[in-house]
Amino acid sequence: MTAFWCESLLIDGVHIAGMRLEVDPAGRITRVQVEPAKAADIRLRTVVPGFGNAHSHAFHRALRGQTHGDGGDFWLWRERMYRVAAQLDPSNYQALATAVFAEMLVSGYTAVGEFHYVHHRADGAPYEPAHAMELALAAAARAVGIRLVLLDTLYLTGGIGRELAPEQRAFSDGSAAGWLARWQSLRAQLAGDDLVTLGAALHSVRAVTPDAMREVLAGLPREVALHIHLSEQPLENRDCLAAYGLTPTGLLESVGALAPRLSVVHATHLSDTDRALLGDAGVTVVMCPTTEADLGDGVGPAHALATAGSPIALGSDQNAVIDPFLEMRGLEMGERLVSKQRGRFAPAALLAAASTAGYAALGLGRHRLQPGDLCDLVEISTTGVRTVGSLAGQLPLTATASDVLRVFVGGRLVAECGQLIGGERPAALMTDALARACKSTTRVVQG
Repeated sequence: MTAFWCESLLIDGVHIAGMRLEVDPAGRITRVQVEPAKAADIRLRTVVPGFGNAHSHAFHRALRGQTHGDGGDFWLWRERMYRVAAQLDPSNYQALATAVFAEMLVSGYTAVGEFHYVHHRADGAPYEPAHAMELALAAAARAVGIRLVLLDTLYLTGGIGRELAPEQRAFSDGSAAGWLARWQSLRAQLAGDDLVTLGAALHSVRAVTPDAMREVLAGLPREVALHIHLSEQPLENRDCLAAYGLTPTGLLESVGALAPRLSVVHATHLSDTDRALLGDAGVTVVMCPTTEADLGDGVGPAHALATAGSPIALGSDQNAVIDPFLEMRGLEMGERLVSKQRGRFAPAALLAAASTAGYAALGLGRHRLQPGDLCDLVEISTTGVRTVGSLAGQLPLTATASDVLRVFVGGRLVAECGQLIGGERPAALMTDALARACKSTTRVVQG
């Protein structure tokens, strides 16, 4: 048993002074109580639940600083992203993911949902041995000590009614049945892993037909977390209405996909009916404010969705920014700009979106730092230039990743003051990974 004593602990966004946590060897909390400072194995100051990154594409990190000055929109950015995907293989993908996961960990993310669709070689041929790309991601997570929920993704079409483009062949298993067979095989291979679990994703209504969705819903175990990109772009909505007479949300309802285990990502362009359908079904909405701003996607109706009954979680998506505090801030500031009102999401709600809701969306449990919960913790500095003077409960609106002091996963110290414990510096890992993954990222993007 390990004992933590926290000078200040935020539970459900409420500041509680002098909290003792006892943790079993499996990394779960066994006891929580208020008590004066007594002997403890580890003494901490201001502590919050570890942050859950509910939506990531690790390899997109290679585009950071490469695509921001040329204008264009999501669709132009996507063409450049495909060129980076074509450079990936299991070796350089593992190196890149290790660097990305390291940056996440030192920034306070203790768990990540990796929305993964680069399954095969660029021409679509499977790797030998099987699951090489998926196992590379798992190895990267283990190397740094972050929890990984591998959201293995079904991707079958190049758009509604369109064949795959050549640059999309690496993403496809050919059919829903082929994907399910590979998913089941991968699940067996990852069974028993303490840090890595297997989730699932349908890429989007653009990439998965209604019949394929039904097949996956029938074949996927009900306890598995399921994610999908939804209504990120107006063009997706127009194409879906033209093909099926339904919005993307309406299409998900028609195939029986709307349920509490489903998380929809972005949900930027929704009708009133869409919002009601998602809220009534208890579907989680994963907002990615820094990405949605960077790509010019628009500001999603987060407050309206939360009011309708949808839990709101947060993700870093393209990883142009890796900072859970900036995602929290972006969620609230987007709402303020649209509504012209402050306090649309209270600081406690922002913290819940970044931590407890993210963990729930990834199938990792309630994550409220109660007995039985995972002991994933983040200690935040309250004496730095950004946070000095802040009330503990308002740190989501003042801190940044630079204010993260110590990070614990399963009760084990994995990062301290921007560095991995016993590992290389994240910046050195990234320098090496970018050299290996893209050789010259600028040439890949602009060539």
